[in-house]
Amino acid sequence: MTKTPLLDSVPLPADLRKLDKKQLPLLAEELRAEMIDAVSVTGGHLGAGLGVVELTAAIHYIFNTPDDRLIWDVGHQAYPHKILTGRRDRIRTLRQGGGLSGFTKRSESAYDPFGAAHSSTSISAGLGMAVASNLDGRDNRVICVIGDGAMSAGMAYEAMNNAGSMKSKLVVILNDNDMSIAPPVGAMSAYLSRLISSKPYLGMRELGKKITGKLPGPLKRAAARAEEYARGMVTGGTLFEELGFYYVGPIDGHNFDHLLPVLENVRDSIYEGPILVHVVTQKGRGYAPAENAADKMHGVAKFDVLTGAQAKSQTNAPTYTRIFADSLIAEARKDDKIIAITAAMPSGTGLDLFAKEFPARTFDVGIAEQHAVTFAAGLATEGYKPFCAIYSTFLQRGYDQLVHDVALQNLPVRFALDRAGLVGADGATHAGSFDTAYLACLPNMILMAAADEAEMKHMVTTMAAYGEGPIALRYPRGEGLGVEMPSEGVPLEIGRGRILREGTAVALLSYGTRLGECLKAADLLAARGLSATVADARFAKPLDRDLILRLAREHSVVLTIEEGSTGGFGAMVLHLLAAEGVLDRGLKIRTMVLPDAYIDHDAPLRQYDLAGLNAPQIALQAMDALGIPADMTLVCPA
Repeated sequence: MTKTPLLDSVPLPADLRKLDKKQLPLLAEELRAEMIDAVSVTGGHLGAGLGVVELTAAIHYIFNTPDDRLIWDVGHQAYPHKILTGRRDRIRTLRQGGGLSGFTKRSESAYDPFGAAHSSTSISAGLGMAVASNLDGRDNRVICVIGDGAMSAGMAYEAMNNAGSMKSKLVVILNDNDMSIAPPVGAMSAYLSRLISSKPYLGMRELGKKITGKLPGPLKRAAARAEEYARGMVTGGTLFEELGFYYVGPIDGHNFDHLLPVLENVRDSIYEGPILVHVVTQKGRGYAPAENAADKMHGVAKFDVLTGAQAKSQTNAPTYTRIFADSLIAEARKDDKIIAITAAMPSGTGLDLFAKEFPARTFDVGIAEQHAVTFAAGLATEGYKPFCAIYSTFLQRGYDQLVHDVALQNLPVRFALDRAGLVGADGATHAGSFDTAYLACLPNMILMAAADEAEMKHMVTTMAAYGEGPIALRYPRGEGLGVEMPSEGVPLEIGRGRILREGTAVALLSYGTRLGECLKAADLLAARGLSATVADARFAKPLDRDLILRLAREHSVVLTIEEGSTGGFGAMVLHLLAAEGVLDRGLKIRTMVLPDAYIDHDAPLRQYDLAGLNAPQIALQAMDALGIPADMTLVCPA
């Protein structure tokens, strides 16, 4: 007999809406159990979804999705939503190759009207949809669910400020769980309020407006202000009222008796303008291991449902993130000017470890990358050494500040770019594909990429020692290669690469952690009687001019290999060789980069196979450039 009979009967929201309201608590129980079981198999984001089970069911019960548009900010809390919207049969393919995305995705379902994996975009997108609905003369609602952590980003307030001046059918649900990925800056709390969303109250409010509209200007403004602040004293929503939203809440996000009538009132509201519903939830709700975990089991590996114990990595090599954190801590012990900055990702960047030893020198600014960059710039002007640890894709959000506030003024801000290259299960939204290209074009920037964990340690020391301008270090997600670690880091000479293996036929010039694959490719070529030089560029800017010209002079074929998009390291090498006239003398060069496409979630090995950046593809590219037919499959030696 099935353990989820009620859930089995509602494959789509239209079926859910046929249930009696009294059945919804049992449905939520079954939905929560299904989600826990699925994520135990796949890994992924757990705590956030557990916190919105009741809210998800209530929204789909009250609103006519997908005609009413439902946008989940960030999207990592949308697993219950996926189960209820026709994707339950594929829920155990989450984040697997060819399976469901871990975030909302337009191409996946009509119930995902907007794709999201970076935070704070929902209100802007929702406002666009609401305006389109008005222009088309449609009567549908647009609902945005945004977490309190995402409200620390300026973009959310820019959108609210714009929405507040419009008569749009936009509903923003603020999911207040006192925690985003880490405790947010300025978490919101207030007192329970439901009456103010009802038609009688709104009707009286509109009548009051008509009456006060007949009063002289000063009295009319005073009356409006009095009503607004009187409601603010009760509900705590004065900030949102100031932005032009009608505020309702807070209400218990796990209690259907509270959720359903308020959402019904909002759906049928006569109010002409945007509405904000403040819902209080508990991250990790209903699963004891998550409720008791410090991070509420936000992101998990596969785990045992009974105990919550997560599967451990089979490698003993430390992660690049951990190497960065340990190396920065070692440098900070020697230099009290070193400051660590992150944008709501202390554990993801390793700065939670730094904060334990140096709490006064650690700053989590919330989901506010723009502010993080300029905040670091301000510290740099006063002689401090700020390290901005931000994921490669998240730094994209602070690009203008990086250009205008840091690079233009040549301020010594250190950027640690975690998750560079392809990132496996998180997929295209989190892949650090573009940082080399978008940073290499900036004057004054120094760019480094670690080939292994020992190089990583030296490069952190290099960043600490370099004070002439901005400098960036990119490194991937996951474990290192298991190389022997130096006892302490040594500053590298800026713009100087290294040769690891000397050869004659072809030169493989790597930037970043494809170096290991280049060494394997050299072994494959050697098995075919082809001698290969393997070099580690270390720097994309400035390039090691002498090394590159030597490789071009001594080899008929040069391959550049990088875990980044076109326009990055390979492009810089081509510029150099063109400027030096080397390309005029018949050199064959190939630039191996990520393809001009977004690569979906999969195991990293398969992603790099698809990208053509694993050892066999590197060897085949070299053979093709040499004019040697590849008449057999190349297999990496064990």
